[in-house]
Amino acid sequence: MSIRPGPRNLITDVAGLMVGSADAPAQRTGATVILPTQRAVCAVDVRGGAPGTRETDALAADTLVEAVDGVVLSGGSVYGLAAADGVAAWLGAQGRGFGLSTAPGVPKAPVVPCAILYDLGNGGDKGWGDHPPYRQLGVAAAKAAGLDFALGTSGAGLGAMAGTLKGGLGSTSAVTADGFTVGALVAVNSFGAVVAPGGRRFWAGAFEIGDEFGGQGAPDRTVDGADWGEAKRHPGPRENTTIACVATDADLTPSEARRLAVMAQDGLSRAIRPVHTPFDGDVVFALATAQRPLGEARAFDLTRLGALAADCLARAVARGVFAARPWAGAQVRTWREL
Repeated sequence: MSIRPGPRNLITDVAGLMVGSADAPAQRTGATVILPTQRAVCAVDVRGGAPGTRETDALAADTLVEAVDGVVLSGGSVYGLAAADGVAAWLGAQGRGFGLSTAPGVPKAPVVPCAILYDLGNGGDKGWGDHPPYRQLGVAAAKAAGLDFALGTSGAGLGAMAGTLKGGLGSTSAVTADGFTVGALVAVNSFGAVVAPGGRRFWAGAFEIGDEFGGQGAPDRTVDGADWGEAKRHPGPRENTTIACVATDADLTPSEARRLAVMAQDGLSRAIRPVHTPFDGDVVFALATAQRPLGEARAFDLTRLGALAADCLARAVARGVFAARPWAGAQVRTWREL
């Protein structure tokens, strides 16, 4: 069966999702939020050795809360977790969230899991004292949410580096012949390289649809296992991380969404080398907006969606780096300079 991108080739091709980003160019950082129009089933899979997250424990299949109000990806390392505070506050002001009481004056509690990447060492102005910008970035990202958004040096990917190249925010989608949609959104700040040594070909090249990230094709040479090409030369612990969200319009259960996240992690393995290292905090969320019911063969349909989620995530990694541009006034290599 043929696979094609959705009309935008963005995660927002999944019905029921919007995305917003907010940038702090002077600080070389930003935040991105994925907002479902209705509360959505969510799961998470963590593979990196140095993750930074919020509310991921609440996403276990045996917990009380089965759906979320938003997912935040942010720069800023530990400071960036505050972006979820801003999104939660904005959602609460809209009357959205999880509520156990309908008594007057009792606000709902928005559930907003978050993952962060490290961009503190990229030369931006981080002299914010006790007023980091991330709560305000979260509010601004939520207010900006819509169907279209910028890729590359934007949002959670603004301050990112992909190995020795400028990293960025990437997104893709895919639609099956029978109408299911899968999408991916990723902020690429990896220790590992996204291109094969000695050239411009993305590791994810075999999964490219059309020329969405340059049309270079798959790597055409074998690689020495010790040759990591454009990987960072001197990685530090907790200084990297690729954070992502995949989504589908299928009506997945929490445990099925967890399997979708697990399978989607393989997309990072297809696009980054090495990946899931002690230096990275790789995290993948999975959202299900329940716009379309799965068929009677649920396990097989889930398998198809999980395989597509991995492909979409691999493509999104390459697309984010392909779209990345240097920071204003900075000397930083991009893919286009290879």
